[in-house]
Amino acid sequence: MRVFPRFKYWSRTVHEEREHEHDVGEEKNSVGSSCTSLTVWRKSLVMNCKGFTVIDSYGNLVYRVDNYVEHPNEVVLMDASGKSILTLCRRRKLGLLDNWFVYEGEVGKQCTRRSSLSKSSKSPVCCVRKHVNILHGNSNVQTYVYRGASHSNKRCAAFTIEGSYAHRSCKVLDECRRVVAEIKMKEPNAKNVSFGIEIFHLVVHPDFDPDFAMALVLLLDQMFH
Repeated sequence: MRVFPRFKYWSRTVHEEREHEHDVGEEKNSVGSSCTSLTVWRKSLVMNCKGFTVIDSYGNLVYRVDNYVEHPNEVVLMDASGKSILTLCRRRKLGLLDNWFVYEGEVGKQCTRRSSLSKSSKSPVCCVRKHVNILHGNSNVQTYVYRGASHSNKRCAAFTIEGSYAHRSCKVLDECRRVVAEIKMKEPNAKNVSFGIEIFHLVVHPDFDPDFAMALVLLLDQMFH
């Protein structure tokens, strides 16, 4: 799979070379390869915070997100110890559409500066834009993911997210239309029990980075919740 040059961890080969500070659960896909399976709970572990708590199939904490406002301009994805993995920054273009830029690590006040993209010491890993089509309002496409800060043409998108986040049913597709990650409703073991939409599954296929897949979940939540 082609990877973004500024985000080497999207390559599974390189991803396996670094030491993960967390364990991930695995499940088998249709061809027997290992997929990373995570349970996402749309609730922060911190009182009076909005956010997410993500655990693996063994019940270990993998990711956490703690926001003090419902729709912040900056969202930080942290590991179990609270270390910043990725920072998601909202920028509005000409007062119309919100563009989200993803940075490695912690960015801080750069997200709130008007000229942050030009003055930032870090370059964004990617830009994510919500799909808006007045003529085809029922389009299956949710968002487009572009390399770096480029977002000029949907045909140049590195990844496309299709489905419905509101119903927790989405697929992340690469340039070759291969599914690299999925968001699914969590099915209870007992009858007459429902988790609703606050608890759901994130399944990450081989060759795709779980950190970035979780970042896409956070972006979808900001865009469609």
